[in-house]
Amino acid sequence: MRTSSLVRCAVFALFLLAVSTAAFAQIGIYVSFGPPAIPVYDQPICPGDGYIWIPGYWAWDGSEYYWVPGTWVLPPEVGFLWTPGYWEWGGNGFFFHEGYWGPHVGWYGGINYGFGYFGHGYEGGRWDGRHFFYNRAVNNIDFNVIHNVYENREFYRNTNRVSYNGGYGGITERPNADELAFSRERHFAPTASQTQHMQAARSNRDLRGSVNFGKPPVAATQRPGAFNDHPEPGREAGGTWQPPANPGANPAHPTVHPNDLPPLDRSNPPYTGNSKLDQKHQQQQEKLYNNQVQERQKLQQQQERQDQNLVKQNANAARTQQMEQQHQQQTQQMQQRHEQQRQQMQQRQEPSH
Repeated sequence: MRTSSLVRCAVFALFLLAVSTAAFAQIGIYVSFGPPAIPVYDQPICPGDGYIWIPGYWAWDGSEYYWVPGTWVLPPEVGFLWTPGYWEWGGNGFFFHEGYWGPHVGWYGGINYGFGYFGHGYEGGRWDGRHFFYNRAVNNIDFNVIHNVYENREFYRNTNRVSYNGGYGGITERPNADELAFSRERHFAPTASQTQHMQAARSNRDLRGSVNFGKPPVAATQRPGAFNDHPEPGREAGGTWQPPANPGANPAHPTVHPNDLPPLDRSNPPYTGNSKLDQKHQQQQEKLYNNQVQERQKLQQQQERQDQNLVKQNANAARTQQMEQQHQQQTQQMQQRHEQQRQQMQQRQEPSH
């Protein structure tokens, strides 16, 4: 990635360069303005039994938003469901929680992605034994090919197309107890086909928000990466959107203390198919997460004590500014170190080929 004035603070340049585009964990940057609304588009017909719909979303490439088309994907394991990622206001800017696979659908910000993902849970289908049954009320299914279907129209349908939670104009809903519990379950990162699909979208200029203004020409595909195989275009933008004319004129407040950072997300270990190995990887991820949370808290407390001492000493402006610069450097070094630790963990856990 490369930084720009749109990113929360230019001093994250070294950190951003270290972030892999395939890393599916919450990215450690803030974007100073929100993404476009979710566009209106039609769902391509399901290509075959067992495929699960992955809704499209707006991603960030380091300089601007781009649309990742919705698509049908085979899950990594029978019984797995997809929890979409979502943007959230973090007090100083917007940051992204990546999506994941797991046994239940967790919290995805109350965002209405459509086709069963209406803000809470998933109404598009359910597993029954080793077979996935599709809700014909929200999916585009060829009934001559797929027979395991049912129909349920009794669900809450959110009509809001806003693509972020919190902040001015954002979704105000909060997770319920089940969604919070599901979010803490064992999770798995997107499949290789999803990663390749995202990377192809990132390299497609027409999918950038600054080019399509919220109405992408390829809004959905039948299979990952099939951008030229009868894709579904955006029928209309989900709302009026223009990128800021001068986004650098009002940058977000720079990161100084650990409490200024977006909250840590639990990373999703790669799926290997070996239950014991996957459990070991999950435990390693949890240990790393807990250690990093504790280190953040320790540094925050240390910096607060130093700030309090400055107040007691009636320190002048120059001394106060010097301390703030020192705190900013400490926080950035810790953030970069944490990201390197997550990257190293991910590399060690990658399945051998």
